Amino acid sequence: MEGLNGIIQNNYSKIQSRIKAACLRCQRNSESVTLVAVTKYAQMEWVKILLELGCIHLGESRTQQLNERAAMLPDDLHWHFIGPLQRNKVRRTILKSSLIHSVDSLKLLSTIDRIAAECGLQPHVLIEVNLAGEENKKGFSKADLLANWASIYTASHVCIDGLMTMAPHHQDPELARPVFHELSELRSQLQAISPAEIQLKELSMGMSGDFEVAIEEGATLVRIGSALYEGLN
Repeated sequence: MEGLNGIIQNNYSKIQSRIKAACLRCQRNSESVTLVAVTKYAQMEWVKILLELGCIHLGESRTQQLNERAAMLPDDLHWHFIGPLQRNKVRRTILKSSLIHSVDSLKLLSTIDRIAAECGLQPHVLIEVNLAGEENKKGFSKADLLANWASIYTASHVCIDGLMTMAPHHQDPELARPVFHELSELRSQLQAISPAEIQLKELSMGMSGDFEVAIEEGATLVRIGSALYEGLN
């Protein structure tokens, strides 16, 4: 167990150091970046070690596992739903999620808004944008998002906290920079045409292979999975 603790602690410390170094390079406060530990493939004992290290933001991409793990772990954790969300699973997802990163269509947003009203909730969500134009990825295109923005931000029982994107996978993280830069620019564009109360403070972008570049381009939430568990079977 000591070996397992040591591996995860070392990985966690390295990632925290890399976050701080990336923030230093772009003159940002490291507290402006939240590490979301993706627990999708993690064993429960690994997750508990992360909690002991002070990690309180956990990311799940399946509703069933989110609910199961939320029931087994302390109530004061922040659960981020980061996977594709099916409309028939919205009710069970919003009850446990602090933030849903993957609102990828008007239909899904409308469903969340309706069910939130029924439950007396005001869930916090991010709008997913497919800036790379990859057919296997979900999300609004830039043009669709701009065209439908007024319908999005007027959802009455949903808090739109910001945007999310996924860059194409590359060996060289620099190749992801244009996508991250474009999301940051899009956020500014949307803020300029939004009411003052729509702040769009969050940019969820960057994963294990490219999170430093994402931070340099303005990421406030980085979704880290494999780098946390490196060296574990």
